[in-house]
Amino acid sequence: MPDTNNNAFRRMFTKGRIGITAVALGVLLSGCAETQLAVHGVKRLGGGQSQPTQVGNYKIGNPYEIAGQWYYPAVDYEYSETGIASWYGPKFHGKKTANGETFDQYEISAAHRTLPLPSIVRVTNLENGRSLKVRVNDRGPFAHSRIIDMSRRAAQLLGFEKKGTAKVLVEVVELDSRQIAAVAKGEAAPTVAVSAAEQKTVTAAPRDTVETVRLDDGPITDSGEPTTSKIILTPPSTQATVEQTSLEGTIEEAAVISVEPVTTSAIYVQAGAFSIYDNALNLRNRLYDMGPSKIEPIEVKGTTFYRVRLGPLNTVPEADILLERVIATGQNGAKVVVECAENVGGAPKSSSVC
Repeated sequence: MPDTNNNAFRRMFTKGRIGITAVALGVLLSGCAETQLAVHGVKRLGGGQSQPTQVGNYKIGNPYEIAGQWYYPAVDYEYSETGIASWYGPKFHGKKTANGETFDQYEISAAHRTLPLPSIVRVTNLENGRSLKVRVNDRGPFAHSRIIDMSRRAAQLLGFEKKGTAKVLVEVVELDSRQIAAVAKGEAAPTVAVSAAEQKTVTAAPRDTVETVRLDDGPITDSGEPTTSKIILTPPSTQATVEQTSLEGTIEEAAVISVEPVTTSAIYVQAGAFSIYDNALNLRNRLYDMGPSKIEPIEVKGTTFYRVRLGPLNTVPEADILLERVIATGQNGAKVVVECAENVGGAPKSSSVC
């Protein structure tokens, strides 16, 4: 992947682009360290304020087929999925997105195959714990083994631009998604209260020092000067929250990056999921020679499904190859997933983050 060109950043942000200020907050909590990085970008939507650089049209869309795979766009406020994220940038910079915006690789956005456009999702890098709210405004990715395509800037902030891919958890943020959908439809943006889930604090493992999170190739302000990161220590507290004030006629983009603790996770190819165990067993037997496999039960809305998974796999390229082999057997719904450890230190996992 090409390195970021700081001069390009300077040109983009000095020509009327909205400056993004990055501030890392290190919070010392009873011998535990939590690091949060605030990235503020507010777009004015009305009154005497300047018009937003990006709004786009609200779009769900009809089912569509790409390379033999059917996708079914739909509103899903319970959407949560683990898998592999990639990023896209120079090749698409300046081109139209699926909902009519102009793709800007230096803004925080993403492409998803089925969620309404625009939507707000929280993407968590399961390899380093960085978590970021992202506006989905495009369709993709269409590689079988990817679940979301991030803009170049979003990949930078999540820490995987140079690597190219990352294990991630993608979750819809319902209240924010409802708000941005209303704005895209030309309706009054509803007041969004900060939910308990959005205010949650995840405490990292005890450390002796507070760590500074540094963003390589930091954004350039409107004045043309690079931003600086600084650490602010706050008095000990039993809970740390991020205050978000609802601004009438505005949308807040990527308000906060949280750096949360992550445990071990592994990559698998999920060949299929069945409500009848014998069907899962038959598929596992058919794929037996491809590698280690297992059948995992999971309950979804009162129904037990049996998932057939192959792995674990050590790398994303290995998962890509195995996935194509499984699809070649006729399992078109097969996908790459990331499985989190069920227990941390012998205790049940208290968070959906690996």
